[in-house]
Amino acid sequence: MYFSFIVPVYNRPDEIDELLESLTKFSSSIPFEVVIVEDGSTIPCQEIIEKYTNSLTISYYFKPNSGPGDSRNYGMKLAKGDYFIILDSDCIIPSDYLSQVEKSLNEEYVDCFGGPDAALDSFSDIQKAINFTMTSFLTTGGIRGGSEKVDKFQPRSFNMGLSKKAFEASHGFGNIHPGEDPDLSIRLWNLGFKTKLIKNAFVYHKRRISWEKFQIQVNKFGKARPILNSWYPEYAKITFWFPSLFLIGFVFSVLFTIFNFPFFITLYGFYFLLLFVSSFLSNKSLKIALYSLLATIIQFYGYGKGFLLSYYKVSILKQKPAEAFPELFFKK
Repeated sequence: MYFSFIVPVYNRPDEIDELLESLTKFSSSIPFEVVIVEDGSTIPCQEIIEKYTNSLTISYYFKPNSGPGDSRNYGMKLAKGDYFIILDSDCIIPSDYLSQVEKSLNEEYVDCFGGPDAALDSFSDIQKAINFTMTSFLTTGGIRGGSEKVDKFQPRSFNMGLSKKAFEASHGFGNIHPGEDPDLSIRLWNLGFKTKLIKNAFVYHKRRISWEKFQIQVNKFGKARPILNSWYPEYAKITFWFPSLFLIGFVFSVLFTIFNFPFFITLYGFYFLLLFVSSFLSNKSLKIALYSLLATIIQFYGYGKGFLLSYYKVSILKQKPAEAFPELFFKK
């Protein structure tokens, strides 16, 4: 197989520099190319690309801004490989990544795979806390590659493989964002393609993000899920309600406590204590453990609030998703 790494980028030349540097350190001789798609950036990364023209087989394309999904499709149409690997620009790739991918595909070939994300020691405390919250089985970590079934996995586009055959059959990503990756996975299943999780094909997902940006991000995740459920009701799960139910339950727990019934708020206390201990054992840092509690609160509040609003508008009021939430849809 000949692999093509597809990387959309928007105003993040420093991220591309780190990503490309990591690709030069691969421990295998497996052939690959890199396709960078500049999505209408005002801070282009062309000078960074030129640094790697002698060490990587690399192509660079600039196009008007139309969102990450459309930019990935643009890159795959121009790529030379027969298997595409889609990465976010804020990822750093381990040296054995491609070896792990090829080994897994040789053992059990699928037309689409996903891998987990992890944190490097050099990441900031906030990045490590958010990484813990996004990957822990105690929160919603299954959506990032921690607990979904290996053979029925919905790959996420920060670390996703897609065969050329599957891309041509599915026409790639839709124009919803976020949510374009589970949308593609479900369409692939309906077309008869298989997906899987390759646990050893992880990336270091840097997530240059603030608390405010994290809240906006997870809020959009929450808004996208009821839309996907309305499109594909057969794949809706009760677990998608968990952050919203957690949020509602907390409000009622506070009310019960006011009326001298603290049992439920005590359960929340035990939950956050468990989170704190788990993060501390994982990160060996009291500060990161405390940050992890804040990250979890932001995650559940942002996602849960977005999910409830979207469910009300899309499932109860029957509004069209693109009209209810135009910020989730890129115009092509």
